[in-house]
Amino acid sequence: MNSASRFLSAVSIATIVALGIAVWTNAKASEHESAHATSPANYLPSVSDLMIATIQPRHVKLWVAGQHHNWKLAAYEMETLTGAFRRLIQAHPEEDGVALKDIVDSVTQQPFADLDQAIHAKDETRFNKAYGDLTSGCNSCHQALNHGEVVIRTPKDSAFPNQEFAPTEP
Repeated sequence: MNSASRFLSAVSIATIVALGIAVWTNAKASEHESAHATSPANYLPSVSDLMIATIQPRHVKLWVAGQHHNWKLAAYEMETLTGAFRRLIQAHPEEDGVALKDIVDSVTQQPFADLDQAIHAKDETRFNKAYGDLTSGCNSCHQALNHGEVVIRTPKDSAFPNQEFAPTEP
């Protein structure tokens, strides 16, 4: 066997050994991960996680839809926002010994009713006031739960550059 053949044989053997080690290592890693993985059914996002992932984006989208006079989208975003609050309360009935349903209802019920009326009336002035009241309610809830450092405000622009907010129908 010449030196080129010996070299190719050595490379082939090294490649086979390396592949074998890689397969064995991946199999061991998968066994370890599956043994220590948490079932999705056992995962419960924190109140903060749910606020950031579900409540806050819908709050922004509701505002932007209203500013574009897209009342159909605003009604939809209002529905998704109220649904997100329901799921938050279901997932976390209490926070720091406080019943979340009671406090959330106390700060959102009237603003949600006012927003609903403003949206159906297509009244930007009433919408802006009700949205401001909802935002103030969010901040009073944060204060009551000792998270006053979390201050929500009316958005200055959309955090969703990939979504069209202008009405698509007259």
